[in-house]
Amino acid sequence: MADQYGFILHAHTRPEKAAEFEALFRAYVEPSRAESGCIAYHMLRDSHDPTLFIFYEVWQSQQHLAIHSALPHMREFYERRMDYLRRDFEIREIEMLSPAG
Repeated sequence: MADQYGFILHAHTRPEKAAEFEALFRAYVEPSRAESGCIAYHMLRDSHDPTLFIFYEVWQSQQHLAIHSALPHMREFYERRMDYLRRDFEIREIEMLSPAG
């Protein structure tokens, strides 16, 4: 499991952009899960703050995540992310102590 790379990402969206952000990323969930090296990809919303989206992702390696991040739609979103966000992503790397599954 040491080679696996996981993280939790918080995306604090602008209130007027929350629905648009949700629709955009809902469309990315299944294709991301189908990518080589994706072990887990979950999109969540905070039950008390509808503008806070949380992503839980586990990839086979950091290289697999780098390939995912370099896809044209992901690069395009990253360049425009602040159109959607109140502040930049908060990303916490996590150590996988149990298998993702």
